[in-house]
Amino acid sequence: MEYVFPVHASNVDFHTTHAKYPATDIFADCGEPVVATTSGVVLEVSLTDEYVKGRPDGPLNGGRSVSLLGDDGVRYYGSHLQRVLSGIRAGVRVQAGQELGEVGHTGNANGVCHLHYGISPPCARTGDWKVRRGVIWPAPYLKSWRKKGGKSPVSEVAAWKSEHDCKA
Repeated sequence: MEYVFPVHASNVDFHTTHAKYPATDIFADCGEPVVATTSGVVLEVSLTDEYVKGRPDGPLNGGRSVSLLGDDGVRYYGSHLQRVLSGIRAGVRVQAGQELGEVGHTGNANGVCHLHYGISPPCARTGDWKVRRGVIWPAPYLKSWRKKGGKSPVSEVAAWKSEHDCKA
């Protein structure tokens, strides 16, 4: 199984933690390419930014986003995209490293260009935003993939699913 760091940029950094739940923010300039972490099928795409500041947390927080079901059975989610590439839609097969969109600051990104990145099981496949946004810490995997390593989140995601029955 091939894994690829999800942002192609020379100036990119990420936090090892995230506020409120396990995920991370990958910081890069707006417009930098966001790519498929691994080969798989696109589950969900949000092409519009319908987030309204001040509303409670919900599925619109991510602004423009793409959710991918990897061939490894794990879901990979990226949001706050400036744009999603033409042709990227639910049901489309993509390859590891294929461009999906561009880093942006849509949704609740507070004007900061970054990719919100989450790893989770594909519980309901669509609509389960609390799980989709991330349930395991991505940092160990991102560190591996950044160095062209093959560290897989499959066992950690399976353990989380077994323990939590897909309830975030």
